[in-house]
Amino acid sequence: MSKRTIQVENAVSPGHLTPVNADKYEAMRKAYLEALPSDEPGATPAEIKAKLLPHLPEELFPGGQTAGWWAKCVQLDLEAKGVIVRSPKPPVRLRKA
Repeated sequence: MSKRTIQVENAVSPGHLTPVNADKYEAMRKAYLEALPSDEPGATPAEIKAKLLPHLPEELFPGGQTAGWWAKCVQLDLEAKGVIVRSPKPPVRLRKA
């Protein structure tokens, strides 16, 4: 795994950037977007996580380790960038923009 980093945004803290491991971020982003539906009503974070786990590289996420944290990191970054949207009413449901 490389030590290359990228800056991610956070929909909850606009303007705040955080450096994260680029390899893990890119792998999770790819899996997350594959698991995320385009249509309403979207999917809950738990449903998305269950769908993306099989697509994660074992060398980066052994046994799914830290996948929950990385899924949330990618979710908040993609929300901040407008790539995904959150439903207006609870429970939290996400879909591609």
